[in-house]
Amino acid sequence: MKLTLDQKHEDFRREVRMFLEENLTPELAQAGRLSTSVFSEPQHSKPWLKILNEKGWAAPHWPEKYGGPGWDEMEKYIFASECARAGTPSLSPMGLHMVGPCIMGYGTEEQKAYYLPRILSGEDYWCQGYSEPGAGSDLASLQMRAVSDGDDYILNGSKIWTTQAHHANKMFCLVRTSTEGKPQQGITFLLLDMNLPGIRVEPIITLAGEHEVNQVFFDDVRVPKSGRLGEENDGWTVAKYLLEFERGGGNSAGLEAALERIRIMAHAEPAGGGRPLASDPAFQRRFTDTKIALEGIVITEKRVTAALAGGGNPGPASSMLKTARTETMQRIDELAIEAAGLYGNVDQMAARQPGSNIEPIGPQHSLTAMPRYLNNRAGSIYGGSNEVQRNVMAKLLLKL
Repeated sequence: MKLTLDQKHEDFRREVRMFLEENLTPELAQAGRLSTSVFSEPQHSKPWLKILNEKGWAAPHWPEKYGGPGWDEMEKYIFASECARAGTPSLSPMGLHMVGPCIMGYGTEEQKAYYLPRILSGEDYWCQGYSEPGAGSDLASLQMRAVSDGDDYILNGSKIWTTQAHHANKMFCLVRTSTEGKPQQGITFLLLDMNLPGIRVEPIITLAGEHEVNQVFFDDVRVPKSGRLGEENDGWTVAKYLLEFERGGGNSAGLEAALERIRIMAHAEPAGGGRPLASDPAFQRRFTDTKIALEGIVITEKRVTAALAGGGNPGPASSMLKTARTETMQRIDELAIEAAGLYGNVDQMAARQPGSNIEPIGPQHSLTAMPRYLNNRAGSIYGGSNEVQRNVMAKLLLKL
């Protein structure tokens, strides 16, 4: 997006660039470049979060009273764009973008005072306990039971596709506390510790050969009721609120940076000689179509950012953003694979580990092209499949 900045915002951009030059270490920058997921590994994201939190920049979208920096819409965009350009490690969205805003909206004052500072500092690292083996996009069919027992709930069941549960010390979780009435009416939202007796985490290795997701088993796990967010059996209301932030939170600065890297790659002369990929009219058309789609997403993001700045929530526009972002992300991944050529099919997991001394085969960008493509195929499924999002848009935006 081409922007003409006033003096205030030009000064802010220079401040951000100077901060990044002084604080983004080569090790952290390398980890950011080699990341193949929306999640950087916590050994990289947590030190970067600490640096940002000390500056007061950990949560640009949070209200000032909870620790946000009080930036306007343009400052948030500039910060995200500069971070994407510099290749900073991505911060885990589970705490900052999802459960944090949910605690602000539904938590007690005691819960806000306890959890929110720990999210900013990185002391708590969260995972999401929503999906189950028999409950994915049809989330209301979840079956993991929570039986009331005095001041506690006793949990039995399992959650699946739980991203980075093997690193997390906290989980926000949906459980079934009643079977009466509609399925949505018997769900409760819990905040719990991952070190409680009876919790077991089993890895699931992805198609890219990486350990990012897990299945989590609960065997008579006793969770204090003080961790309940909202009322018992009203967790569906809380969950829908959180999903708006999951689907509508964040921004497309990373996609813009990725598309720019592809543009540069496409104009480079191939190692074996021949014409640059950019000279292919079919590639140019796909690239231009993707760029236009991305610019449209940025416009929608402005509306959502304005709502968040006023203390609101994304609303049904979150479904529009989730659908458009994930599908555009997948189009960008396809362009990256094309730009990588034959090198995109080479397994280079060892070479892309931060600190590795193994030389990559082919150009640097080929290290991550295929694993990002494989990882991001899930983007149009997680957070509610894009087919579900289109139903939400038809109902709430088009009134169909």
